[in-house]
Amino acid sequence: MASTPPTGTAVVPAPVAKPRLEEADLQAVQNLKAAHAAIKTELAKVIIGQEEVIDQILIAIFTKSHALLVGVPGLAKTLMVSSLAQTLHLGFKRIQFTPDLMPSDITGTEVIYQDQATGERQFKFLKGPIFSNIILADEINRTPPKTQAAMLEAMQERRISQGGVDHKLPEPFFVLATQNPVEQEGTYPLPEAQLDRFLFQIQVDYPSAAEERAIMRMATGLHQQKPSAVLSAEDILALQNTVRRMPVSEHVLAYAQKLVAVTRPKTPEALDFCKKWLTWGAGPRASLNLILAGKAKAILNGNYHVSVDDVASVALPIFRHRIIPNFAAQSEGVTADDITRKILAAVPKNEKHA
Repeated sequence: MASTPPTGTAVVPAPVAKPRLEEADLQAVQNLKAAHAAIKTELAKVIIGQEEVIDQILIAIFTKSHALLVGVPGLAKTLMVSSLAQTLHLGFKRIQFTPDLMPSDITGTEVIYQDQATGERQFKFLKGPIFSNIILADEINRTPPKTQAAMLEAMQERRISQGGVDHKLPEPFFVLATQNPVEQEGTYPLPEAQLDRFLFQIQVDYPSAAEERAIMRMATGLHQQKPSAVLSAEDILALQNTVRRMPVSEHVLAYAQKLVAVTRPKTPEALDFCKKWLTWGAGPRASLNLILAGKAKAILNGNYHVSVDDVASVALPIFRHRIIPNFAAQSEGVTADDITRKILAAVPKNEKHA
């Protein structure tokens, strides 16, 4: 029987052990930060500069999302994605989108297969290139809507339906699509519903003068390095779960929701310049992605909590394809990025949002 402490004696509670799950998560944060640094070191063997682009691609991967890379030809978008696949030790397939590409060219098709032993014939599904871990959808806007719809199902559902049978895509699965903003002839603009499926629209810009000289030296030399594998598929799946488990404070959630709410021109919360310059504002998926990407951004920096600065730092690539400037904005040369920067300046970070 437990003894009763004497009267007047203070009872000191026994120390409570820290939950093992929290300790595991803290270690996982450090693992992800270390993996991030190792991946960038390996990519530096073949890619010069583009630090922010690489970070945004990694955020998309660690949040189990997709990304759209927009830039003129020759900026190493394809090389960047294929090299990233090598550092992650994942399967990689490149699909060149053309006007005559059919959905079955991506998803696969059924063929008649004859058993050599019995002579029996039956349909057999031959998997298309979509059945890989990292898919580079090169110039995705060059294919008709019917083929784009097949990609949409794969991106959203992570499965393919063929002949009434569902075929699950491998895990992890990412679509990194490219789009050329210069040539518009013979292209099929991506519908807003499909654009919304991309976590980020990443702008790939020209390198600086110093970076371009370094590229010239590297690409024209005799010995060219290859990146080594840093993470496996199992590691990536575990790190994705770490990102999902990261806690978020209520004031950070409120800040993200406020950023999205002020973009909707027909609501009372809309800022005046949003009412003036926007045809349509961001939907709920934008606020979800602000938090999810903010989590990954925080972890890549080695932090175990999400700040409003983490959310603000990912707003540009999230809003870029979700807010639609109207004719007034276009006539004044105002872009979606310009509007997003004004929103970030107008919405206070240290205020309690309703």
